[in-house]
Amino acid sequence: MTDVIRDLPIDERPRERLLEYGPTELSNSDLLAILLGSGTRGMNAIQLARQLLREGVETLARQDVADLAKIKGIGPAKATRLAAAFELSQRRRKLRREVYNRKTFVEKLIDALGKHRQERLGAAAIDAGGFITRQKLIFIGTVNYTVVSTRDIAEFALHHDAVKVVIYHNHPSGKSSPSNEDIKFTQKLSDALKLVDIDLIDHFIVAGKSYNSLKDRGLF
Repeated sequence: MTDVIRDLPIDERPRERLLEYGPTELSNSDLLAILLGSGTRGMNAIQLARQLLREGVETLARQDVADLAKIKGIGPAKATRLAAAFELSQRRRKLRREVYNRKTFVEKLIDALGKHRQERLGAAAIDAGGFITRQKLIFIGTVNYTVVSTRDIAEFALHHDAVKVVIYHNHPSGKSSPSNEDIKFTQKLSDALKLVDIDLIDHFIVAGKSYNSLKDRGLF
């Protein structure tokens, strides 16, 4: 990789890619490179960002601003910029958090998924306080459990400090009864999450205005 981002092809430059595709399409290192603005001698902003993220976003976010400023290539200006960005993110997260309430959660799922003609699978991460820390749509299309990885869901849960997880998907057929594949995948996921001390508390299947709970049916 070139030492100067402006020497990269335009479609590989973080700022240009953000303007073209939006922030959700950028990697963590690309987003961090934009915040850094520049790199240091022998290392462009993307390379510096990757170095800072070796232990993950959460580890970086927890670093004291004074310690950040001592890192080669950072200094006080970049350190305060990063600290401000992480603090804004934390405040936004606190404002958006809501307690997991099964009844309310299912009602929202029915409104969001009940009319879709394509199958959609998502998950919600719940922390030790019972708050939903993140809810994410993981797959759109015909739900194929060879494509939807238990590892992806586990990584999602760990990244968002979950101690509990809820997964859900819809059945465009109008019938919410779980298939054999639904049951097998749920059991596999539950076992996988237990290995990292995370509890799968339910798998909801939505069809029209009805739903099924695999937990209620004792299927995992």
